[in-house]
Amino acid sequence: MQGGHAQIHRHDTVARACAAALPLTLPIAAGFFFLGGSYGLLMHAKGFGILWPISMAFFIFAGSMEFVTVNLLMSAFNPFAAFLLAIMVNARHLFYGLSMLEPFRGLGWKRPYLIFAMCDETFAINSSATIPPDVDRGWFMMFVSILNRWYWIGGTAIGWLIGGLLPFSTRGIEFVLTALFLVIFLDQWMGSRQHVPAMVGVLASALCLAVFGSERFMIPSLALMLVLFVALRPYLDDMRGNIGDDDHAVAADDTKDGTVEQGETA
Repeated sequence: MQGGHAQIHRHDTVARACAAALPLTLPIAAGFFFLGGSYGLLMHAKGFGILWPISMAFFIFAGSMEFVTVNLLMSAFNPFAAFLLAIMVNARHLFYGLSMLEPFRGLGWKRPYLIFAMCDETFAINSSATIPPDVDRGWFMMFVSILNRWYWIGGTAIGWLIGGLLPFSTRGIEFVLTALFLVIFLDQWMGSRQHVPAMVGVLASALCLAVFGSERFMIPSLALMLVLFVALRPYLDDMRGNIGDDDHAVAADDTKDGTVEQGETA
């Protein structure tokens, strides 16, 4: 009897965690179905069977790296270069991992999967969501990770299948990767008053492109960016602080002006 009650309680715990996680992941689903579909469509256009993109989405689960891997699979076999490229493209996950050491503490068997399935969007939800008191923290994080991962896998499969149904040629679809990073760059540029990081990325890439050529500039440019960002971090932190102070000052002036105007009107 006690075993039956324990099983019911476990099912209730899992169901509450899924119900809490699902609404937060639905916006991610919209983006992942589109981006994953673009990736599946690209793999179809390059002549890969459906098992290739699904397997890569299942085992790699790193969107940017999966797009890059398409060219790696079609070029000369160079595992060392592929390893370095994967480290550079996904270096940000090192910092994600460090910041999630405490939230993942004490989660037992769930912890390895949470580490593997952590991506930008999953990190954003699990690190900032306010989990209801009656929802198990470990199961909540598990469902966020599982749902986001399968959104990407499902989008990839759908994209590949659509690629086989399109009545027109998909030649040139690989430009989707360039468009993706261009949109990310423009979003960062337009959404921030601090343009130094963007300029560092552009100038480092241009320099390495001129020195190493279009076939070998990726890894040197990523390494140069990493070195420059580490060297410039104190300056960037000071600049961010100054921008924040300016924003607070502007907000205070606006509030003061509004108070004065109300007083004069009265």
